[in-house]
Amino acid sequence: MTISPASPLTLEQMRADIARMVHEQPEDIALDDNLMDLGLDSMRVLNLLVRWNESGIGLDFSEIAEHTTLQGWWSVVEQRLAQMQA
Repeated sequence: MTISPASPLTLEQMRADIARMVHEQPEDIALDDNLMDLGLDSMRVLNLLVRWNESGIGLDFSEIAEHTTLQGWWSVVEQRLAQMQA
């Protein structure tokens, strides 16, 4: 599913995209799971960032790479969304 520029990125969308990438169910991805332990590698993360940046959020790999959990990634997204609305 492609996010249109008018659609903000949501935690649920991120969870679903990560789950698809690691062949899991979204409900099996907890906020504090180490995503690298679930099978994400740098190439998969880059693919996710390309998809998520279609929403216009402009995430950078280095921002995301500082975190290994969905909660950490969501915190980065929340900060970016707040900047976009300011």
